[in-house]
Amino acid sequence: MSNKIALVTGGSRGLGKNAALSLAKKGIDVILTYNSRKEDALAVVAEIEKLGAKAAALQLNAGDIKSFDAFFNTLTAVLKNTFATNRFDFLINNAGIGIMAPFAQTTEEQFDELMNIHFKGVYFLTQKALNFINDGGRIINISSGLARFSVAGASAYASMKGAIEVLSRYMAKELGTRGIAVNVVAPGAIETDFGGGRTRDNEQAKAFVTSVTALGRPGLPDDIGGIISFMCTEEARWINAQRIEASGGMNI
Repeated sequence: MSNKIALVTGGSRGLGKNAALSLAKKGIDVILTYNSRKEDALAVVAEIEKLGAKAAALQLNAGDIKSFDAFFNTLTAVLKNTFATNRFDFLINNAGIGIMAPFAQTTEEQFDELMNIHFKGVYFLTQKALNFINDGGRIINISSGLARFSVAGASAYASMKGAIEVLSRYMAKELGTRGIAVNVVAPGAIETDFGGGRTRDNEQAKAFVTSVTALGRPGLPDDIGGIISFMCTEEARWINAQRIEASGGMNI
């Protein structure tokens, strides 16, 4: 019996990489996308293959909606040639960027870039993926603790994540007839290079996160990847339309 297949956007580093490796450890094959870091993506593919799963890496600018048709044409060929199928099972909408700016100074260009990657791109990439996702599959959208609590400078980014949480419930409502469950994983502050590595490299930011987190430290990629992969398991089949925050108890 062939393995299930997950498509992880933004899988070359950070949380996406951690999720891809965690999925592979569960025996799930992985197609990951990268925007510019091809070498990083191929290194993740090699790691996944060492774990005994199949893998492939495809280029995708998650905010360039006009490129999606070409992406799915490439995906069709990769599914056929590498995985001997024409469908996959799990879509993890993880690709993202961090732009922090005060509300009063956020530019339209910053707003549009965040909107295209974090909301419009997710909306239409998922819409186009529906013809490829098996009935009974899963969609996991990545949000943020910032959709629940507010930190100055994140007004645009957090608003897009709030929109993703509402969209996820609508997806769950409308895709339920196909047995597709849709959920949100909302990380708190995690030590990655996201947003310029703010949580990882800035001691002041790290101290602040530690002070407002019940478990007393910032999160690590290893705290998140396993949750995303769990949401693709049979054990998680009855979880649907839920927001699962993994923040160690930030601002509770």
